[in-house]
Amino acid sequence: MTAHELTAVVTATYEIWMRTNALIMEALAGHRLTPATFQALWAIDPDEPPPSMKVMAERLYCNAPNLTFITNQLTERGLVERAVDPSDRRSRVLVMTPKGREVRAELLRTTLEKTPLGVLSESELRQLMTLLSRVIQPTTPISS
Repeated sequence: MTAHELTAVVTATYEIWMRTNALIMEALAGHRLTPATFQALWAIDPDEPPPSMKVMAERLYCNAPNLTFITNQLTERGLVERAVDPSDRRSRVLVMTPKGREVRAELLRTTLEKTPLGVLSESELRQLMTLLSRVIQPTTPISS
């Protein structure tokens, strides 16, 4: 692959992300959320144990001050609560509230309804997922 082709793929990925954000902006605004706060809400799987602040910072690729700012917004809106980590009393975890679960589910549905990726067939989506899975493997180094 040439640098030009790789640039085109990265640009397309970015464009899909930005279009999706634009298409869900009204739904986000209805909950006083931004793309960044929605990303954080998305990154908390309500079916898994609550993530620590450290895990959330890793999931969101952000530093502690940024995560604190985002977490404060989610807490103020009643979507998450900070709690003591039962396995490490010195650490905090983010627990999704019932309201947070509802808002997260609603916004995930809206995102899936509006994403530009929705034009792809099931077969095309499987192909894309196979390719993307190769890229997002945990062993793939992220260089700065």
